[in-house]
Amino acid sequence: MAESGPVVVIGAGLAGLSAAVHLAAAGREVVVVEAQDEPGGCCGTAHAGRYRFDTGPSVLTMPQVLAETFGAAGEDMENLLPLRRLDPFYRLSFHDGSRLDVVAGARRMADNVRDLCGPDEAARYLRFRRRLAAMFEAEWPVFIDADMTRLRSMARPVALLRLAAAGGFRRLDRFVASRLTDERLIRAHTFQALYVGLPPGKALAVYAVVAHMDTIGGVYFPTAGGMHAVPQALAAVAEKAGAVLRYGVRAERVETDASGVAAVRLEGGERLAAGAVVVACDLARAHRGLLPGAAGDWRLRRPRYSPSCLVMHFGLDHRAPGRAHHTLHFGREWAGTFSALAAGRPQPDPSLLVTCPEADATTAPPGHCTLSALEPAPNTASGADWDRLAPRLEQRLLARLSDLGYGDLSAAPRRTFDPRDWSRLGHSAGTPFALDHRFSQTAWFRPAGRSRRVPGLHFAGMYTAPGVGVPPALISGRLAAARILEGRR
Repeated sequence: MAESGPVVVIGAGLAGLSAAVHLAAAGREVVVVEAQDEPGGCCGTAHAGRYRFDTGPSVLTMPQVLAETFGAAGEDMENLLPLRRLDPFYRLSFHDGSRLDVVAGARRMADNVRDLCGPDEAARYLRFRRRLAAMFEAEWPVFIDADMTRLRSMARPVALLRLAAAGGFRRLDRFVASRLTDERLIRAHTFQALYVGLPPGKALAVYAVVAHMDTIGGVYFPTAGGMHAVPQALAAVAEKAGAVLRYGVRAERVETDASGVAAVRLEGGERLAAGAVVVACDLARAHRGLLPGAAGDWRLRRPRYSPSCLVMHFGLDHRAPGRAHHTLHFGREWAGTFSALAAGRPQPDPSLLVTCPEADATTAPPGHCTLSALEPAPNTASGADWDRLAPRLEQRLLARLSDLGYGDLSAAPRRTFDPRDWSRLGHSAGTPFALDHRFSQTAWFRPAGRSRRVPGLHFAGMYTAPGVGVPPALISGRLAAARILEGRR
C-alpha cells in the first residue's frame, strides 16, 4: 500500500496518543486500537469501592512537552488539562528523623539545604544545581529530544564533548558525591536512578537529568482526575483532530506485502488496511507474535529489564492534613538495598514512595482520601518466587507504614499490584518500567524507533529512545509521527 495510506496506532498509552495527535493534526487518517476499554496504557486507573487510584506514574515533569503535544492540534492545555505545581515537589524523610522539602526556586531550596546540612553544603548545592542545569542543556537536544533511529544521530562531536565536559559519562553516584558531601543530599539526587532501572553506582551521570527535571523543573499534577486525566485529555484531542479510537480491540498481527506494512489484523478477523503502523505497546511482547519475523531487532535479543515494584493503594476514611503529595521515606540501608534488588531479592530496608493526592477531590468521597505506597521489587525475570514473596512483603509494607505514622491500614479498602499483576496487565518481566537504561540500552542502543527491514513499521513508547517516563513517552510518539509525515518508511 502507498506510504500515504491510513496509519494504525497499536496502543492508546501516552506514546500512542501522542503519535495519533500529531498525525491526525497533520491531516493523516489515523485509527488507534486499544485492547483495554479506555485510554491510558501504563497511565491507568483502578478502584476499590468508592476510591479511585492512579496505577501508573504519579510524577509529571516537563509539562511543556505535554503542552506541545496539545499545541500540535491547536489546543491550549490549560483549557483541557489545567495543572498545579506541587509545593513541595517532594518531601524527603531520612532514617535519622530529619527531612528535606524539595521546593521551587534556587534561593528557597538553598535555605532548606542550609537548615538541614549547613551553609557550606548550601553553597555546594547551588554550584551543583548550576552543573545540573548545564548538563540538562547539553543533553536535551542530543539524547532526549532527538530521533535515535540512525547511528549517525549520535555522531555530534560538539554536543558529545559538551556533555562529557559536564560529567555526563561518569557514574551517577561519583558525579554527585564529587560535588555534595552530606549523605542525605547525595541520596536526594541519586535515588532517581531507580527510575531508569539501575543503582546509582551503575547509572551514567547523564541520568542526573532526571534529578534536574523533578528537583529544579518541578513536579505537577492535574487539578482534577489524577494522572489518568492526562491520557483521557489526549484521547479527546486526538478524536477532535480526526483520529478514530477503538477500545476493547486487540491487534493480533501486523501484515506485510512486498512494499512493507500492509494491514493490521484484529482479534476476530477484521483487517485494517495501513500504509504505516505505530506499535506503541510492550515491544518485547509485540515481537512474540504481533510483529512479522522480519521486524526482529537485535537490541532485544538479550533484554535487560528494570526492577519492578510492589504498590499498595489504600482508601482512608479521613483526611491526612500536613502530608506532602509525595513523601520519599529513605531506609537506613542504601548500597545493600540496590545489591539485593540486582540479585533478584527483596530490598532488606527499602525506601518507600508514599503518595497522598489530597488536593484531587476525584479520588475519594468528601472527608476521605487515598494513599499509595510503592516499594521497588525484583521483576519476574529475576527468578523471585512471587507466590511466596507477595504476602510476606505486603505484611512488611503494612508494618512499615504503621511505624512511619500512617496508622493501621490492614482493614482499609485497598488494591495491590505486584510483579505478577504487572505481567497480567501485559508488561514483560512483570515490570511497568520496561528495559533498564544501562549504556547498552541507551540512545541508539535502545530498540529502534523504526524497522529497517519492514518499511512503514514504527515504534513508540518506553522501550524506544528516549526511554521511560511521561515526557520521553510523549516525545517518542512525536518522533514516530514525524518519521511518517516525512515519508521515512
